[in-house]
Order: sequence, then C-alpha cells, then structure tokens
Amino acid sequence: MSVTTLDPKTALVVIDLQNGVAALPGKPHSTADVIGKTVELADAFRKHDLPVVLVRVSFAADGADRLTGRTEQPARSGGGTPPAGADQIVDQLAGHPEDIVVTKRNWGAFHGTDLDVQLRRRGITQIVLTGVATSIGVESTARAAYEHGYNVTLATDAMTDLAAESHDHSLTRIFPRLGESGTTAEIISLLGA
Repeated sequence: MSVTTLDPKTALVVIDLQNGVAALPGKPHSTADVIGKTVELADAFRKHDLPVVLVRVSFAADGADRLTGRTEQPARSGGGTPPAGADQIVDQLAGHPEDIVVTKRNWGAFHGTDLDVQLRRRGITQIVLTGVATSIGVESTARAAYEHGYNVTLATDAMTDLAAESHDHSLTRIFPRLGESGTTAEIISLLGA
C-alpha cells in the first residue's frame, strides 16, 4: 500500500543518522543512499516550515546509562568507548538551527526522551520516519508513535538495516499494522514540493 496523505502538521523524524551508524554497511540500501534520501526529505520539510527531528543514540563514557537487561545476544557495540564524534549527526543533516535534536538511550526515540513533548507542543499529528536500523530503532519508534496516537508514515527507501531479511520483515509484516509506507518521491509529492 502506498502513502495516501500527510496531515498539515507532519514532522520528519530521522533515526540514528550519526557518524558511528553511517559507517555501517546497510542492507538492502546503503547508508549513503539512506542519508541522501533523508536529506531530500529534510530539505522538503524545511521548505514547508515543517519540523525535522534528528534523533541520535548516545551513552555516557562510563556506560552507566546503557540498558542492562539480560539478553541472549550481546549488544553490538562490543563495549569500550566509541570513537570521538560517533554520536554526532552526519554533516549532510547537521547545521540547521531550526531542527530539533533528541538524544535517546534506547532503541526507540520516545521512551526516556522529550520527543513526544516536542511534537505535541507543535501540534504534530503525523510523523514520517527514516533512518537506521529499520527493524530496531525505526520499528521501535514507529510502534511507540502508533501507541501515542500519531499517524505514521515510513519512507521505505530512506531506511536500511544490518540484514536485508530484517528490513523486509519490518516492511511487509510490521509496518502495515502501524501506518502507511511510501518512497521519498511519493512523500515529497504529497508535501507539494
């Protein structure tokens, strides 16, 4: 199914397009392609005076604010201190003072952040999601957005994962239950850009 409409108060929410994540190989889309498509969307949203929210994941150097629950698979970070600047938004998206920057410490962008407050203060009723990884940060944020009552649109060519199967599972099994999906071009067309 294709995206049908965008509410007058729609925000672009970009998940984890930061230096450390941009270095990862994306599947089925390269992270470079995802960044390029997201830049197109961000430019179109800014042109229409609609909010752009840049979400980044970051932790304290001592790791005290990392999730600690038992899991069967260890965290992908491998421990240690990430390289300097790994949690900084990629240059292609950074540098717009009107953008909202949200720092998260979980997979999803709602829990433990002020994202919902930032959106509601601006009267936002719909979000368009992009970013990395489709099945982790993007999907977790889409689920929470749906649970918070937002209309959710997923820019399918502006997101990628670490495994193509995970990306495809989110697109075909999960996202149809949370919102509508469309390409960058379809979403920009609905903005009237």
